[in-house]
Amino acid sequence: MLPDRPGRAPLPGLTHAGGSPAAGSSRGEMQLAPLPFYRKLCYAIGGAPYQMTGNALGFFLQIFLLDVVQLEPFHSSLILFLGRAWDAVTDPAVGFLISKSPRRRLGKLIPWIVSSTPFGVVFYCLVWSTPSDTMPVSLKFLWYLTMYCFFQTSMSCYHVPYSSLTMFLGGNQRDRDSATAYRMGVEVFSTLVGSGIQGQIVGWYHASMMKSCSVPNGTLYNSTFPGLTDTLENTRKAYVIASVVLGSLYCMACLILFLGVKEQPGPLSPLGKTQLPFFHSLRIILGHLPYVWLLGGFLFMSLAFQIAQGIFAFFCTHAAGLAGRFQHLVLIMLVVASLSIPFWQWFLVRFGKKTAVFVGLSLIIPALIVITLVRHNFLLFVFMVILAGCSMAVLYLLPWSMLPDAVDDFRLKNPNYLNLEAFFYSFYVFFNKFAGGLSLGISTMSLHFAGYRASDCTHNPSVILTLQILMAPVPITLLLIAMAILRFYPIDEERRKQMRVEMEAASNWVKNENPGETKP
Repeated sequence: MLPDRPGRAPLPGLTHAGGSPAAGSSRGEMQLAPLPFYRKLCYAIGGAPYQMTGNALGFFLQIFLLDVVQLEPFHSSLILFLGRAWDAVTDPAVGFLISKSPRRRLGKLIPWIVSSTPFGVVFYCLVWSTPSDTMPVSLKFLWYLTMYCFFQTSMSCYHVPYSSLTMFLGGNQRDRDSATAYRMGVEVFSTLVGSGIQGQIVGWYHASMMKSCSVPNGTLYNSTFPGLTDTLENTRKAYVIASVVLGSLYCMACLILFLGVKEQPGPLSPLGKTQLPFFHSLRIILGHLPYVWLLGGFLFMSLAFQIAQGIFAFFCTHAAGLAGRFQHLVLIMLVVASLSIPFWQWFLVRFGKKTAVFVGLSLIIPALIVITLVRHNFLLFVFMVILAGCSMAVLYLLPWSMLPDAVDDFRLKNPNYLNLEAFFYSFYVFFNKFAGGLSLGISTMSLHFAGYRASDCTHNPSVILTLQILMAPVPITLLLIAMAILRFYPIDEERRKQMRVEMEAASNWVKNENPGETKP
């Protein structure tokens, strides 16, 4: 038996949130058994759909709605913001439904992942399809808002249980951190694949549309000039082709996850069915201070990166004089981010996770400043996006590596409240998505008030100034706020070592109390 700890219930009294004993759900060997390499890899590949589709939307949806569909910035910003705000309902709701769902033959989380995949693929392709130009603007707005919301709902049903699966892979704390590093490496690579495929397919067509500005009246897409309508139609077809390719990769990743990963309950995570009501569960998890500090830092960090990400293609095309070349910069940035993951994994093991966050986030600040001050200098942009890519790797790896520690801390301090892991992860996913929608809404609404028009080949100085502000001062301010919040995050390396000892003791206690139990 573990010794009593001040302010915490002794582990022999562990019960489900609904009141049933937790000890009979698993035995300690499952938590401490080594995690095989193939399971880490299959689990990591399962994270590809979220990053492939999310970053393709992040980099290209704004320019797609404004320059290809030719919606007004006001309508575009409403679609982007309302679509992500919809996650305020879907992500926590999905997390709560998962916590209330029973454990079936295939597990508790994996059935959600598999069943949501076909819907996610279909709605993702529909987001990039273009209705007829004769359709009224109001119907176009409703079409894209509906498809975007349906896709976000499908992705919530995929990603909330997938991210929660981190806690149920088996192994110890070090194995879990290793699996998270594998996952982040694959997710950054899938970001590269998604944005690379999308960028290489559609980038040339965007450059062609910009060349059409050389026509005498200086406006885009004027049907009186031969070839301009064809260029727009070809661009729309290119977006559809890219969505079908990414949708196919989405299905393949889900299949690999399904075949290679099996859920493994643990002593404090029996994968049972919680009986707590929604708002009671919400009050409990938001009352855990380490989780709240981590949520706040993650929100501002994600908001900073996604504002810069969402405006990058626009900035390169309309302010930096690099139309048709931004897709190459995106590829370079993501390649560097992918290659940097092993370094940051070593860094966080050697120096600690909080130190890695502060060092990594600081790298992008000088890069953003230089990017906003330079025009028509592709080589200098390459060096700056390399620096930004190193910093981006920290955003992918560290927040998701720190979240399991906060969940472990909660489970050790509140042993009577079990099976709430999906709830923790659902709010984390929500804040990430909400930051993306808020960032795109802020940027497109700013362009609307600055006077941006898709038909203009040359923009007034207020549009250029708005792009520069959104590219550097705003993200830098948000990053500084994130670092200030994370300064108060209480789980340092000393606390992590203490939690590791307590979790191993909990596993041993469950094993000793249930010596004859068989593995499920």
